Amino acid sequence: MRIFSFLLVVLSFYSVHAQEGLTYQKPSQEILDLVDVSRAPSVFMDEAKNHMILVSRNAYGSIEELSQEELRLGGLRIDPKTNIGSRVSYFNNIELKHLKSKNTKRIQVEGLPENPRLTNFSWSPDQSKIAFTHTTENGVELWFLDVESAKVRKLTDANINANIGDAINWFADGNSILVKKVSSQKEALINTKTAIPSGPTISVNDGKKAQNRTYQDLLSNKSDEHNFEQLARTELYVVNLDGSSKKWLNDDIYTTVSFSPDGNYVMIETVERPFSYLVPYYRFPSKTTIYTKEGKEVKTVLEVPLIEDLPQGFMAVRTGKRNFSWRNDKPSSLIYTKALDGGDPENEVPFRDETFEVEAPFDGEGRSLLKTINRMGGIRWANDNVAIASDYWWNTRNTKTYLFNPSDNNQEAKVINDRSYQDAYSDPGSFVMKRNEMSRSVLALKDNKAYLLGAGHSEEGQFPFLDELNLSNLKTKRIYQSKYTDKVENLRDFDPTNNRLLVRIESPTEYPNYFFRKTKGNKLNQITFFENPFKSIQNVHKEVINYKRDDGLDLSGTLYLPVGYDKEKKEKVPLIIWAYPREYKNSASAGQNTQNPNKFTFPYYGSMIYWVTKGYAVLDNAAFPIVGEGDEEPNDTYVKQLVANGKAAIDAVDEMGYIDRERVAVGGHSYGAFMVANLLTHSDLFAAGIARSGAYNRTLTPFGFQSEERNYWEAPDVYNTMSPFMNADKMNQPLLLIHGEADNNSGTYPMQSERYFNALKGLGATVRLVVLPKESHGYKAKESILHLLWEQDQWLEKYVKQK
Repeated sequence: MRIFSFLLVVLSFYSVHAQEGLTYQKPSQEILDLVDVSRAPSVFMDEAKNHMILVSRNAYGSIEELSQEELRLGGLRIDPKTNIGSRVSYFNNIELKHLKSKNTKRIQVEGLPENPRLTNFSWSPDQSKIAFTHTTENGVELWFLDVESAKVRKLTDANINANIGDAINWFADGNSILVKKVSSQKEALINTKTAIPSGPTISVNDGKKAQNRTYQDLLSNKSDEHNFEQLARTELYVVNLDGSSKKWLNDDIYTTVSFSPDGNYVMIETVERPFSYLVPYYRFPSKTTIYTKEGKEVKTVLEVPLIEDLPQGFMAVRTGKRNFSWRNDKPSSLIYTKALDGGDPENEVPFRDETFEVEAPFDGEGRSLLKTINRMGGIRWANDNVAIASDYWWNTRNTKTYLFNPSDNNQEAKVINDRSYQDAYSDPGSFVMKRNEMSRSVLALKDNKAYLLGAGHSEEGQFPFLDELNLSNLKTKRIYQSKYTDKVENLRDFDPTNNRLLVRIESPTEYPNYFFRKTKGNKLNQITFFENPFKSIQNVHKEVINYKRDDGLDLSGTLYLPVGYDKEKKEKVPLIIWAYPREYKNSASAGQNTQNPNKFTFPYYGSMIYWVTKGYAVLDNAAFPIVGEGDEEPNDTYVKQLVANGKAAIDAVDEMGYIDRERVAVGGHSYGAFMVANLLTHSDLFAAGIARSGAYNRTLTPFGFQSEERNYWEAPDVYNTMSPFMNADKMNQPLLLIHGEADNNSGTYPMQSERYFNALKGLGATVRLVVLPKESHGYKAKESILHLLWEQDQWLEKYVKQK
């Protein structure tokens, strides 16, 4: 009788009315206890690891915060009252630990503003101070922290303009900061809802192909152009640490601001007209100019036109000079790259890119440093004779790493690695970097040897490592490898001078904490002591299971059994599968297992792990690879592979004897939501599904989506077959659709869920659409998250557990 009464309650929640007037709900206490926990602070340290900074924030925002006025312009979301991004996640406290002091307790920083809303943290060049911003009700203030005294001080009124970011840049002396301030020439904004138009909005094309992704929050009319310009324009000021200031440059739309390593020059990029209604602000025309540190113009080194018509393909780039940056090991040398294939990946050439160096005073083309076979990915500088570059090519998933001499381009670059970047087992790791005398990041070399920190994935499990690479003969030597089989040791940094690693160690029940480890003797010194806030699930059984798809492809997932589950009795319980499909160009990489059962069990708002407290098993991060080898593209057989992945996952857990395969739910977010809708459309494997913030009609993203380069007119069958909307008549399982009302992710307009719901409703499917007010692609307000968890809980209870 109790079950029957409960079902009546559930049915009352899901009435047959077209709309429901629900207020925000909360999930059951078991879930609520895991949501209402305090987060451990985030940490960062100075180069010498003498000081640790701990910054804390609330786990969630509020619907009141999301309800503040927001303007969406040129790809930005701006709070027009405060002149900072409207979706910024703020920190609300700062603490310190002096790591070389005998007193290792956390020290509360003194003098913080009331109701702190802190962000934009920036070390001074000597790392004795940290600048940051505080957002008040009326604007953004500049503050700084003196690390030694653990005290902060306010430097400006609420007049900082952080709408496009890069609002804080230290001068080399560490006594003054170059900041963006709200323009004194700023005009009143236009209320686009009430403004009377002066004419129609007209867009034209002169016959060129302009195949762009479906960007959101774009400019759409002259009023938007006006508002964007007023909010983006800033004046640059020098602010001294005594609070005095003076104007450095007059107002303009400044985007990036970058000092040369020696601090004598500043490279500044500005946005120019004409603006575009097709692409975000970072593809508007731009100009890059070099100034002296006193603000005197030296030279304009780059002018870029509006970028609306790139060639087709993910590897397409514009022609001409691009990606200007400073060379980190030189006082004032500019680096830039040019495409050798006309920016078109369809053009076959021996080298795709060439990188150049231009020294002060920045005249001419400069000298060639290196040609790369693929697109230039980046350069790690060391000294006059040593630099390491990397490139990549998306179509083949290939990446190469080159050792080259930046002083002599006649010396042929040596290829250190040539591999698939999706091949986790062969990943050599990331180079260890250090901060040089000019406070720039360079390779940490010792006796002509570089060092790499690797994740250490292998067929046997995950064993992170530190390798030494001899740059003379390119031979590697393993210095340290973690041996834990019951924990995860993440190697974060290495100091070659002191032979000391910074590591973070965690286990399923032990919250991640930081340690120093000596590579000689393996002595560990713990430096943080964060506690596990999720004690109610610390004894949950967790394991990584390996299984095969029907075509032999290796798959894996992390299986959680319900709290208190008896593995001997093997009661048949419902299962939730949570996944996200990924595309691969070879089966070997697709079948690799990179999951580790020893990671800390950390439920978050998007996680299904909460439901182990409600009697469900959860297969989290179930592998859903979509493989296309050779000339075949992964999406050519998307649906077939998707269903095969789902069946393999259910079969694997069912064979273990834990689940009732008639009570299996599948869920996913974004592209995972797209997966869910397709699985419910093309199979009868699942009792119900949960699809959050997805796209369901691929004709609304006609110039590519996810990893699909082809446009709709080149592959209409692929687009139509993959679109759940086009196959809505085949849906016969209950589907819960959830979407943020203000989703800004490319392609996942809220309209995607609205139209799909209408189609399913019109065809008689069981479907519920929940639109979360003010929320974007990810959800932020606590009210929204608690209601999300309630909706999912009710749906699973009715259509899965009680089936």
